[in-house]
Amino acid sequence: MALESKMNKNVRQQILLLIILIIAFNYLYMVYSPEKSAAPVQVTYSRFKAELAADNVARVTFEGSKLSGEFKKEIDIPTRGMADAAPRYRLFATNLPPVQDPGLMEQLEARQVEVDVRPEPEPSAWTSALIYLLPWVLIIGVWWFILKGMRGKGGPGGGLMGSFGKSGARLYTRETSRVTFADVAGLEEAKQELLEVVEFLRNPKKFARIGGKVPRGILLVGPPGTGKTLMARAVAGEAGVPFFSIAASQFIEMFVGVGASRVRDLFNTAKKQAPSIIFIDELDAVGRSRGTGLGGGNDEREQTLNQLLAELDGFEPHEEVIVMSATNRPDVLDAALLRPGRFDRQVVVERPDWRAREEILKVHTRKVPLAEDVDLRTIAKGTPGMCGADLESLINEAALIAARQDRESVSMIHLEQAKDRILMGAERKLVLSEREKRITAYHEGGHTLVAKFLEGADPIHKVSIIPRGRALGVTQQLPVDDRYHYSKSYLMTRLAVSLGGRAAEKVVFNDLSTGAENDLKQVTELAEKMVCQWGMSDKIGPVTVSRGEEHPFLGRKLATEKTFSEQMAWLIDQEIDKLIREAEQTADELVTEHRHKLDALVEVLLEEEVLDSSRVNEILEVQEDASDAKPKPESASGLNP
Repeated sequence: MALESKMNKNVRQQILLLIILIIAFNYLYMVYSPEKSAAPVQVTYSRFKAELAADNVARVTFEGSKLSGEFKKEIDIPTRGMADAAPRYRLFATNLPPVQDPGLMEQLEARQVEVDVRPEPEPSAWTSALIYLLPWVLIIGVWWFILKGMRGKGGPGGGLMGSFGKSGARLYTRETSRVTFADVAGLEEAKQELLEVVEFLRNPKKFARIGGKVPRGILLVGPPGTGKTLMARAVAGEAGVPFFSIAASQFIEMFVGVGASRVRDLFNTAKKQAPSIIFIDELDAVGRSRGTGLGGGNDEREQTLNQLLAELDGFEPHEEVIVMSATNRPDVLDAALLRPGRFDRQVVVERPDWRAREEILKVHTRKVPLAEDVDLRTIAKGTPGMCGADLESLINEAALIAARQDRESVSMIHLEQAKDRILMGAERKLVLSEREKRITAYHEGGHTLVAKFLEGADPIHKVSIIPRGRALGVTQQLPVDDRYHYSKSYLMTRLAVSLGGRAAEKVVFNDLSTGAENDLKQVTELAEKMVCQWGMSDKIGPVTVSRGEEHPFLGRKLATEKTFSEQMAWLIDQEIDKLIREAEQTADELVTEHRHKLDALVEVLLEEEVLDSSRVNEILEVQEDASDAKPKPESASGLNP
């Protein structure tokens, strides 16, 4: 196919070169031909009348609106650049005016000019056919170019419409796919699950000898950025077999049936190169449960899904073609996809713990020069909840910061700055008044104070009143270790710490501001989940109600379905309010009790703007040893009314 395409290209080039040579030859012949003077020269009608009046016209020929003839004597026609040696002409041609000249024939007869009249030539049959077919040729030509542009990577051949059915999947071989399990850190459990697949692809006869069958479909499930696609590429690199990668959205086209055709083409291509791997990214784009849309049975997505189901486990088995897919929404997939014989094995790729994050950081820092003070374990422990993509972004951001400062290596300071930028947002240069700055300091100080003196709360990592992202100040807490279970007491401390900033504003200024908007939103959502989903309310009990969940159109339902009574809804509202009120009371009591420590913390915060955990502990411990006298009614700045 490639040789044929190359030959066609050479033929086209030769034909194009021949056409260019013919056009150039004709142009040169017309310009430099010695017989050019014998050709009639185009003159104006006024010049013709002048020569006729001078009795210098020998004969004329009328041919429609054209008039041609011969002068008795040659005349000079000056041209640009040839004024000294103007060429001379005897034959001439001109155009008759649209309004008939009544005295022209009399003048011709008076000077005895030979007159010849010929009918206007009619176009030939070929010319008429060309004029008729030209619009159709243009339309077909434009349509051909549009189809050629829409083919994309369908490949040559197959006709104009045949390329629509090509899958467009990218093929990776041993030479082009160099990712192995060594490049994937922190996913040891997933690696163990996939080692069986790698071993089967390397030696399929080992399993077939005793009747064993490897799973035909493997579904990688996990949050975005955890490395599902990278894990699939590592499997292909380890096995050393052809790897076809495609996004599920590439199956869907504006023409009905194209998606199903592309699925067939993809599996047929993979079977020809078996053993091989097919990787379909973001499977939920076509694998969503059938019947949830409004398109009916002719919906393009559902037809594509039906063809995919048939290819996975239909009449034609594919023993040596393994299908891998990735999704972060397994709950919306069609049940037929997850049954045995199709995607019957699910490999969970979860967010890494701090030990796995340390290994991931080591992988991403292979090509980054690090200073001696860099401690990747500290960075790993300080980035809870981050996945592989987040850690890669952190290392890249630190490298950019070091490069902007013209440093030769990335130090711990650069990593901390990058982490703050990702977790808390970029710094903003805002000019705040002294009062607004003090309100922000007391708000963040309230969060810090409650987190410090409330038992079971996560330790304070950093508190800042430098505007970052959309916030005027940030208080950052980092857990001691990764959490997988959250108790009610811990969640209550989360509520109290979130309300600590609002409590500090109320106690110190006897007023409230809009700075607690995001805190109140998080508190309400958390309390609603505690009551409705996690059964942490004594009055509601161990039940779950469909409230506080995600939008129904992201799942299986077309509309929300109320499964509880009005009395239950009123009781849920009361329980949510009760939890929030208890947390608010706890925050108010702590701020009131430790008011003098809050004032001291705020004064240092206003001066230094950013405090780390050790600095916060130092300030509060000094105040612990100092006098615990009752604070004055006014604040340290005298802003309290």
